[in-house]
This record gives sequence, C-alpha cells and structure tokens, in this order.
Amino acid sequence: MKLLASKLIIAVVFFSALGSALLALQRGAFEGESPGPFPEGPARAEWTFARFHYPSTGTNPFRGFRGFQLWAADYPKADRQYVQGVRRLTRLDAKPVEQVVDADSDELYNWPWIYMEHGAGWDFSEVQAARLRQYLLRGGFLFSDDTHGDYEWEALARGMQSIFPDRSIEDLSDNDELFHTVYDLDARFQIRGTRFLWGGRTYSSDMTVAKWRGVRDERGRIMVAICHNSDVGDAWEWADSPDYPERETSLAYRIGINYTIYSLTH
Repeated sequence: MKLLASKLIIAVVFFSALGSALLALQRGAFEGESPGPFPEGPARAEWTFARFHYPSTGTNPFRGFRGFQLWAADYPKADRQYVQGVRRLTRLDAKPVEQVVDADSDELYNWPWIYMEHGAGWDFSEVQAARLRQYLLRGGFLFSDDTHGDYEWEALARGMQSIFPDRSIEDLSDNDELFHTVYDLDARFQIRGTRFLWGGRTYSSDMTVAKWRGVRDERGRIMVAICHNSDVGDAWEWADSPDYPERETSLAYRIGINYTIYSLTH
C-alpha cells in the first residue's frame, strides 16, 4: 500500500508539473526572461512561421500586464494551428514548428515572412529599427496583427515612422493583389479577439471598424501588412474551440494564407 501511495504521489506531482509547464508555454515568456530556447523542427522547409520577438521595455505603456511580453501573445498555439492550416490548404512544405526571431539578431534575414503581435508595444533602438528596415527593403514581409483603437494605432504608427520616416501607411483597397493571391477576399469583416468575445471587454467607438493597411516599397510591393481592430492570431489560436465563431476563423486562415503566398511571390 505504501508503494502504491508513493507511486500515486509521484504521478500527481509529475502531471501537475507537466500541466504547469504547458500552461507557461501557452502563455509565452515574461519580460526579463530569455526568449529561448525554442523548439526546432526539420532543418529544411519551404516556409516557416517566424514570430517577431521585439523589446517592449522602459516606459512604454504597452509593455504588458505583470511583465508579460506582448510579442508572445497567443504563442505558441496560434502559430502551430496556423501552420496546420497552411499544410492542409496549400502545397507549401511548411515547417511544423514555429521560429522565434529576435530583433537584435541577423537571423531575421533568413525568414521571408515574420508575424508580429501587439505592434503598439514595440520599443525599438535605432539599430533595431535599421535592421528591420533593411530586412523589409531586401524583400522581407511583416504581418502586424492585433492593435485596437486610436491610442494603439498612434503607437504602432510611431514605431513605423522610426523604421520608415519617408514612407506612409495606406489603406488597402478591395482590389489589391494582396487580397487575391489564393482567396478572393473582396468582403472582409472584423475578426474579434477572445477578450471581446469572452473576456467582458467592450469595443469603444474607435475599435468597431476593421482596417486593412500596408506600407509599400519603391516598386509598390507591400512590405508591411497591418490588421488593425482585428485579432487574427486569436482566431488561429481558438480554431479548435466550438465556442469561437467559425466564420471569423475561416477569414483569419484565408487572410494569413494570402499574406503568406504574397510574401513568397512578390
């Protein structure tokens, strides 16, 4: 009996620790902690989901609740469930595990497509801004997701100004090629985050209309695609939940796949 009791105690402790580890992984990293090590998939693939790890420190009001790093919102579940969609809905040989790319690393140049959560929270040095600018001008593509309202928009725009002081952010028209690479998305609607669906937060008047915006290079290629007043990452993260609206999940995957294919062909 004592042996059985000991085994049961060990099992409870093990699974409690495992549950805590998975919960920590789901919530992402916290301010001040190292962003790695991160899981690695096969060495070679045609496309990889690369998530942008940017600093959100100092006096920035968007640094996050209790030190939570804004770059890690929805990480890693959203990344992996989106990759599953890419593997099922396209012929891309997609790496099954995401890659986190640090703003301070030249590894940034190895990934043609990077995804950024809560860009209103970024806090770049001049060196980091210059690296991201060169990455984009050399053919890179940044997908900025999950900013809401005028206050967050102004913070995101200030960051873009530090990267491209000579380029403007424009509203994209329905006939823009970005919306027609794989899926024809003439009609788009707001993709709601779970904090608005389930968390009790309400939309203010400056959050009710989804905005699809971009920054172009000198050839007209979109370098930065911005989803404002929408949360595409939440739709990926909760795609397996019967409580999340299927219509919004479907649009989120279509948007992501269009952006992914665009980034590889332009």
